[in-house]
Amino acid sequence: MTTESGVTVTGAWGPGYERVLSPGALAFLGTLVRAFRDRAEALVAARRGRLAGFARGEFDFLPETRAIREGDWRVAPLPRDLLDRRVEITGPVDRKMIINALNSGASVFMADCEDASSPTWANMVEGQLNLQDAVRRTIAYEAPETGRRYALNEKTAVLLVRPRGWHLRERHVRVDGRDIPGGLFDFAMYFYHNVEALRARETGPYFYLPKLEHHREAELWNDVFNLAQDTLGVPRGTIKATVLIETLPAAFQMDEILYALREHSAGLNCGRWDYIFSFIKTRQGDATALLPDRAVITMDKGFLRAYSQLLIKTCHRRGVHAMGGMAAFIPIKNDAAANEAVLAKVRADKLREVTDGHDGTWVAHPGLVSLARGVFDAHMKGPNQIERLRDDVAVGREALLAVPEGPRTEHGLRHNIKVGIQYIEAWLRGQGCVPLYNLMEDAATAEISRAQVWQWVRYGVETDDGLPVTRARLEAITEEESQNIVREVGAERAAQGRFDEARALFLKLSLGEGFEEFLTVPAYAMLDETAA
Repeated sequence: MTTESGVTVTGAWGPGYERVLSPGALAFLGTLVRAFRDRAEALVAARRGRLAGFARGEFDFLPETRAIREGDWRVAPLPRDLLDRRVEITGPVDRKMIINALNSGASVFMADCEDASSPTWANMVEGQLNLQDAVRRTIAYEAPETGRRYALNEKTAVLLVRPRGWHLRERHVRVDGRDIPGGLFDFAMYFYHNVEALRARETGPYFYLPKLEHHREAELWNDVFNLAQDTLGVPRGTIKATVLIETLPAAFQMDEILYALREHSAGLNCGRWDYIFSFIKTRQGDATALLPDRAVITMDKGFLRAYSQLLIKTCHRRGVHAMGGMAAFIPIKNDAAANEAVLAKVRADKLREVTDGHDGTWVAHPGLVSLARGVFDAHMKGPNQIERLRDDVAVGREALLAVPEGPRTEHGLRHNIKVGIQYIEAWLRGQGCVPLYNLMEDAATAEISRAQVWQWVRYGVETDDGLPVTRARLEAITEEESQNIVREVGAERAAQGRFDEARALFLKLSLGEGFEEFLTVPAYAMLDETAA
């Protein structure tokens, strides 16, 4: 279908799609794409250009923006329903998940079109349908296996939406014969269809912005917001956006990112899993930056501790929220002792966050909402603690690059392989959020797994048994773990799945001469477009 505005939809048409892909919405999308696509592509290309400098250790605060860092300015005041964000839950944009998350007792639900969603055409369009119904409070779901009906409670979480990052494309929509940034599709469809309904309910179009590596990328989003608001006659500043600081380069530009979005800013978030991945990626040429097992890279150590402290100080100085990171654990139903150990880890993590000065935190499972809320209620009596300026924090370049100590084990290597293969397999089938080994895995944690394996192979890291991680060893262990996966999931499930393709892609990414920037880019060409 090609509209009069020159926008072509090449994806399959399903029930209700006309509610999303209306002529007006597509014309609005075309306006944004024509205004910003070339600039977005140039900024993504600039990321690759900076990698050579990173390989030489060229990390530092930008001298040309020193006046912004030292200036006395604050972001615009926040709307009332974003003042208290003490517990946020995240998840994909499927119908049941949206209902359960909004009903979970969390303060905020981030509906994720990015790391927790596999971007099949059906997932992306039907996710927009689900969001429309959620905004209008008409969303409902009946489970086919049980007949149980799900609907919204009277009181629900505030809805935020995370569009795809600038590096991801949407190949099913073309403007003037070229595909488009996936994030512009996600943003435009949500904003166009829902802004007036949201304002009528005394809330607004609120977003999370992922994967930024430079303040110019934040400036681009700010310009997108302004054109979108102007085009639809919405007052500037209606949109509010929280930026995930989940790349190492962005940690050196937190003030600049807030300044770029100061009319639209709702603060910063510690995107811890992608941040670990980015640390490996941007320091891929540095043999001194080898990380220990993923399981022991915790927020109280090394560069993670430093950047979370700096984020709190930066946000509070500018009068806005500093959000804590994700607890990816999920409750363990059939082992009380193991479950209590998990809860103790989550409790300690959330206690560290609230006592450090974070204004809220993330969980991945509804079963952890009450635990996280209890910790924050006990230690944060007001809606937030922005008034805690943390002038005691002094974090510089060396602290932001500090490598945490810890073991590198064969068990850690095997775990990365198992998680990486199983997550990629699920993603290729259209599932972007996968419970594995008592953790909720998404694209960010899968990125850590394959990036760490690549790093260990490249530098021949010795594991705790004294053996180096070589190509041959990785291939042999991958074959062993592939057999273990078949035993775990069952032969029938394994035969019906895409495990061979997932294993091949995992090995290609782990053994490549160069480092693939994002696994989701080559995987996008392999997606199962029949998946909903």
